[in-house]
Amino acid sequence: MPELPDLEAYREALAPRVIGQPIRALRFANPFLLRSVQPRPGALVGQTVREVRRLGKRLALGVDGDLWLVLHLMLAGRLQWLAPGAKLPGKLGLLAIDFANGTLALTEAGSKRRASVHIVAGEAALAAHDPGGVEPLAVDGPAFVAALRAENHTLKRALTNPHQLAGIGNAYSDEILHRARLSPLQTTAKLTDDAALRLHAATVAVLTEWRDRLGAEARAAWPSKVTAFRPEMAVHGKFGQPCPVCGSPVQRIVNGEHECNYCARCQTEGRLLADRALSKLLHDLWPRTLAE
Repeated sequence: MPELPDLEAYREALAPRVIGQPIRALRFANPFLLRSVQPRPGALVGQTVREVRRLGKRLALGVDGDLWLVLHLMLAGRLQWLAPGAKLPGKLGLLAIDFANGTLALTEAGSKRRASVHIVAGEAALAAHDPGGVEPLAVDGPAFVAALRAENHTLKRALTNPHQLAGIGNAYSDEILHRARLSPLQTTAKLTDDAALRLHAATVAVLTEWRDRLGAEARAAWPSKVTAFRPEMAVHGKFGQPCPVCGSPVQRIVNGEHECNYCARCQTEGRLLADRALSKLLHDLWPRTLAE
């Protein structure tokens, strides 16, 4: 799922292309993409885009009349910038928003259709699409820690809970926890004040670094390869590869469609965290430490 740095890159690339441009047409290839009833899509046609805003893990295009088009890309949704009036790309294309200077296309890989579009009127209706988590780059350490401790979860879940923190998902939470040298299964209730502030510093550092890196690329060219797996990442998607800090093999916990990556030496004092599937299968044969 595109996260804060990826969505900021989209926003950086999209804003200069569409702000000040009237919407010529909206072409829905899949009617189930639109999840709202009123206002109708036709209300946006002819209206000029005035703002491109990120709302957690959503992007919102604000047009004349205080109307908003809210895009939620979910796991496999991506945005493309195509030539004016371009045909939607094959089976992946779900929506085309036509402008005089180009076409914004929403695509989604895979057979599951999870991406969504809502059209709403007014700031209050737009705010209803905000899960309420604090923006991690817009608050100080105490406010970040307060949000983190609002509910007692594992650090992995707390970082990715949109009701606590905005814009962080599976990929960047792995990177943040590795930078902070904290276990993904450490609970917020047992987190010391020093560790909590260390986590805040790591969150700001990781998100800022990637936001700036991807933003610079987006200002040069459209971000066509938005992915959760990047070679410069420390642990996410690097199972079995050496940790860039200590050289130990990166470990993982698999839970359904999600995979949590971590370094046992850097983050868990050498202890291997139980994989819900494999550790149950192996029982007593499951190694407890990196040494084993």
